[in-house]
Amino acid sequence: MLLPDKAALARLLTRYRTQERSVLAQPHRADLHRALEDTAYTLCVLMDERTVQAAVRAAERYLGRTGHSPVPERPPARTETGGDRRHSSGGHGR
Repeated sequence: MLLPDKAALARLLTRYRTQERSVLAQPHRADLHRALEDTAYTLCVLMDERTVQAAVRAAERYLGRTGHSPVPERPPARTETGGDRRHSSGGHGR
């Protein structure tokens, strides 16, 4: 397997993290989602991984970085009491 240039991969990983923060800050912006998806796809192809989480981990290992994505791979759907975290109690938005 050919390995990507470390400097180019570092720039791509930085771009992915920046775009990820932008999407979290402005989730209604479809253009930001598309840009993040494009960057995630490129990371997956370069690192020969099927998921972006695996590609990010592989890129970090290859670059000799330790760290993690600021977004969990899959947020927990339920709390310890079994309630769904996606909905607030009482139907009131916060």
